[in-house]
Amino acid sequence: MAETMRAVTFDGHGGVEVLRISDVPRPVAGPGELLVRVRSAALNHADTLQRKGEYSAPPGESAIPGVEIAGEVEAWHPELSGFSRGDRVCGIVGSGGYAEYCRLDAGMAVPVPEGWSFVDAAATPEVFYTADTTLFELGGLAAGQTVLIHAAGSGVGTACIQLAREVGATIVATAGADEKLERCRALGAHLGINYKRQDFAAEVQRFTGGRGVDVIEDFVGTDYLAKNLSVLKDGGSLVLVGILGSLEPATVDLLPLILRRLQIKGSSMRPRPLADKRAITATFRRRWLPLLVEGRLQPVIDSVFPWEQVAEAHRRMDENRNFGKILLTLD
Repeated sequence: MAETMRAVTFDGHGGVEVLRISDVPRPVAGPGELLVRVRSAALNHADTLQRKGEYSAPPGESAIPGVEIAGEVEAWHPELSGFSRGDRVCGIVGSGGYAEYCRLDAGMAVPVPEGWSFVDAAATPEVFYTADTTLFELGGLAAGQTVLIHAAGSGVGTACIQLAREVGATIVATAGADEKLERCRALGAHLGINYKRQDFAAEVQRFTGGRGVDVIEDFVGTDYLAKNLSVLKDGGSLVLVGILGSLEPATVDLLPLILRRLQIKGSSMRPRPLADKRAITATFRRRWLPLLVEGRLQPVIDSVFPWEQVAEAHRRMDENRNFGKILLTLD
């Protein structure tokens, strides 16, 4: 008889009321995988979209939500070596993170630094992997350039501010609350724009003297598209990391894109090939993990909920009340 564990499941799709903790079969580590006893799992918008039925887990992945975990190695596939039971690791998974046990690809397992809590570790991978990939690989952000970061109070937004600061970029941040903007400035943003009270395009043009920005990190999508393109410098890059606004198809005037050599790029970590995710993990460990260990960078943690309160955690994210990451603990 298969061993069981507890995990967060859905009673249909919809609001936070569909979230349940249920007994489900315990996973087994497959080729190249570790089985991790999860101690903390981070919330991401992919989880809330999956709960609503708008973003299914990739084929072959668990229906249990959760893509970012930290915990202790419980077991591993026989072909692997170099691991011990109890090793503290964190990383990104395809799904299944809101559970007592979860499979984690060994090539994506990052050792938890000494002195870090499991909450610190679970709050780190997704946001810093995404920030590095979108700002530098796709956006080409460099010292002396200017970046506009929307949803700057999100987990990814706070990571983007810190990485842009480290490379010497000028940072413009948008958020919907003055308190969030104050915290963005404390992280390194040079200008904060309250999108509920200010026209971000006008403020960007004023701040840059009409020159615009080199890179835009956008989580909104269609609702911001025209204004985003209007504030890009010639040859600039708009990187779409999510769609928090309307899901209606966007209409784009192609002539300015051609004449001004503008670039629109999309990014999503979850469906990328495993080899890409391993490479992104390796880059993070080489380039950014040492700065996190030194304390020059930090995961920004908004709140921590025992996983029995997963509905409250999801509600906080749905209502956009968080600054930084929301975490679950599974003790």
